[in-house]
Amino acid sequence: MRTECRPEALQFQAVARRAVQARFDGGALTSDGGAVLLREVDRVTGLLAQFAACFRDARDPARITHPVGALVRQRVYGLALGYEDLNDHDHLRHDPLFAVLAEAEDLAAPLAGKSTLNRLELSAATVADAERYKKIAVEHAAVDRLFVDAFLQAHPTPPAEIVLDLDATDDPVHGAQEGRFFHGFYGHYCYLPLYIFAGEHLLCARLRPANIDASAGALEEVVRIVGQIRAAWPTVRITLRADSGFCRDALMTWADAHGVDYVFGLAKNDRLVALIPDELAEAAAQCAATGEAARVFAERTYRTRKSWRCARRVVAKAEHLATGEDGKSNPRFVVTSLPAETIEARALYEDLYCARGEMENRIKEQQLMLFADRTSAATMRANQLRLYYSSIAYLLLHALRRLALAGTALARAQCQTIRLTLLKIGARVRITVRNVWLALASGCPHAALFARVHATLVTLPVRC
Repeated sequence: MRTECRPEALQFQAVARRAVQARFDGGALTSDGGAVLLREVDRVTGLLAQFAACFRDARDPARITHPVGALVRQRVYGLALGYEDLNDHDHLRHDPLFAVLAEAEDLAAPLAGKSTLNRLELSAATVADAERYKKIAVEHAAVDRLFVDAFLQAHPTPPAEIVLDLDATDDPVHGAQEGRFFHGFYGHYCYLPLYIFAGEHLLCARLRPANIDASAGALEEVVRIVGQIRAAWPTVRITLRADSGFCRDALMTWADAHGVDYVFGLAKNDRLVALIPDELAEAAAQCAATGEAARVFAERTYRTRKSWRCARRVVAKAEHLATGEDGKSNPRFVVTSLPAETIEARALYEDLYCARGEMENRIKEQQLMLFADRTSAATMRANQLRLYYSSIAYLLLHALRRLALAGTALARAQCQTIRLTLLKIGARVRITVRNVWLALASGCPHAALFARVHATLVTLPVRC
């Protein structure tokens, strides 16, 4: 006779003369019932299958339990649902819904644990480099191409023009990871990853050491991305946009030679300020008269003494801030290849250049909500793969936002809000021979929105 131990009851404060007790004996329950929406997004986009195809598996198929596709899905869905640590998967591997998400052959069998997923993270550069216990290789170049392919696939027809935003950010590290250095501007040891976005679409996430210029490697990434885009869309107009950290002659010269426009921040110096004395005086006078900040715009032709190969159009914002007794002068400059006939100075600065600030929100989603800063592995290669996982999770959530949330209250919501509103829904999971039944929480406050999103996704064609 088998004795079954009943979990000990947890006692809570009584209510309405009734005892309140809890036990962990609910059975096959999940707190991520809404994740089936992400699986529908993957059905439409084919994103995770394309990502899994970037891996090469040298394992003997007869001796493995978890194929690469299942491992990749398990890891990416975990990040999308807020599970940043591999240790989390020692519990998630028993979650029946995760078996559905991973498309496991046996839905009743446990998924991969942290050790198996860790070996995937430590993938080799090529199959030839594979070790006894690490026989899966990931092709970084293939993943890089996938980001751009996903962007191209998201557009049924080519847009007339696109803007590519470039930016670098800090990724703090707290160990002795390969490639980490102290960065004087950020004041800590970190990596300095490079991101490139087209609107909300992520095109590049490149992990870099911190002892480099912010623009290091940007030209090579731009050449690769622009080439891939133009191979599909030969007539699209492309503009590069970035802060002064990317205002480098090599990048601008290449853009000039290949029909790519640019608008870059230009670091202030005495020569530039000396070009706009009248505009600064006018802004100061307006500020004194109104008591509010004033801006006056001007444009000049400017060339550095040594670093630039030619003179270029520079737009100046002569601004005076209403701070303190006399206010404060705040001149700013951008350099551009766009002619004045195409866009005048004020619109170029306020409407085009300043719009690059939206990219910072996308980086925050990556870093803070999808754990792109979880780079605690010993090698840069492993940490780059972690960044890829985070980036694919971002693409999956962005596709949900793009395909099914337009016109809803979540149309502009960040990943964390989408996760908490639509994905973190309690559900009972029942698996039978023919069906997987999800009994979603009856009290879900967003049930109507969930149903609307589902109705949108199931009608979309594959790879949208």
